[in-house]
Amino acid sequence: MYSKETDCVHNQQKHQGVNTPIYTSTANRYIGYNEILYPRNFNTENQKAIVDKLCRLEKGDAGMIFSSGTAAISTVLFSFLKAGDHALFSQEIYGGTAKLIVEEFPKYNIDFDFIPNDEIGRLDCLIRENTKVIYTETPSNPLLSIVDLEVISAVARKNNIISVVDNTFATPIIQNPISMGFDIVVHSGTKYLGGHHDLCFGAIVTSHKLNDIIYQSALNFGGSLNGLDCYLIERSLKTLALRVEKQSSNALKLAKALQENSEISAVYYPGLESHPNHTVAASQMKGGFGGMLSFKLKDDSKTEEFLNRLQLVIPALSLGGLETTICQPSTSSHASLSEEERLEQGITDALLRLSVGIEDADDLRRDILAAIASS
Repeated sequence: MYSKETDCVHNQQKHQGVNTPIYTSTANRYIGYNEILYPRNFNTENQKAIVDKLCRLEKGDAGMIFSSGTAAISTVLFSFLKAGDHALFSQEIYGGTAKLIVEEFPKYNIDFDFIPNDEIGRLDCLIRENTKVIYTETPSNPLLSIVDLEVISAVARKNNIISVVDNTFATPIIQNPISMGFDIVVHSGTKYLGGHHDLCFGAIVTSHKLNDIIYQSALNFGGSLNGLDCYLIERSLKTLALRVEKQSSNALKLAKALQENSEISAVYYPGLESHPNHTVAASQMKGGFGGMLSFKLKDDSKTEEFLNRLQLVIPALSLGGLETTICQPSTSSHASLSEEERLEQGITDALLRLSVGIEDADDLRRDILAAIASS
């Protein structure tokens, strides 16, 4: 049993090389072999190496990697939901996930409800006889709200419901929902697991029993990855702990600095004691609070000018990379929601989401504060 830092670096599979060889072949001999290897079967050596490492980091037994985070999420949901079923979702989830639910579920006659995070305590009252899945995300995108994972998993277990959590923002370095009773963890690996803004993939970690069920749907949906991408993912995972530790440290410093600025009306970061769910976050996030934070400018008319005046921080979509990036969720990650839906969640045009990188924290602070002052 090794630490997460060690598990990130070392591969438990036995190869003569320190790194897993890259298997690019899509045609493999099968006579005399116990297993038919094929990329769409999620069972090539490069795929297995990543899954093995993620399972150790997330404290799970089995898993799969996919061609995107959305491919992972949709495969999981459609593995356990059919016509006539019902699912419960936290209201504050990634906009792409909400779009998937709202646009695709009605086609299959699957019912769903979104629950505001501050109503998670009454989860029991919202469960129906046909509720099959409870899905949440913590910290949430983009307002960094926190839900109590042990509370949700306990309700799910009591009612024999599959519990799923998006652990993208926290990463397995900071938070392990399976250890808190969750059935399935999903990741948009494009973010922190890849960490270099050059890979697109998703991942799940769960039990052998549930993985076998998901696997059958995954074969039909076909969202697998090639050997070259797998090699890059495995390489990236080796530095995951180092990156997340630095990003979390930088994010806390920036959150404190932004909180003191008179031009900013609100800062959302679970590591701040002022965060409404700081205590819960501290109990389930270990070794830091992640590299994501959001803040609101007092004057939303200055948003575009502020973004244009940044010199070091990069206005860009996606998150979790080495470089610090910033975006306006109302026009990016949550643009698919209606204005009414965004405002209901507190996503105004003044809200900016900051993905903190590994640069020097003081350099980042100076760049952001200078852009605010000159806007």
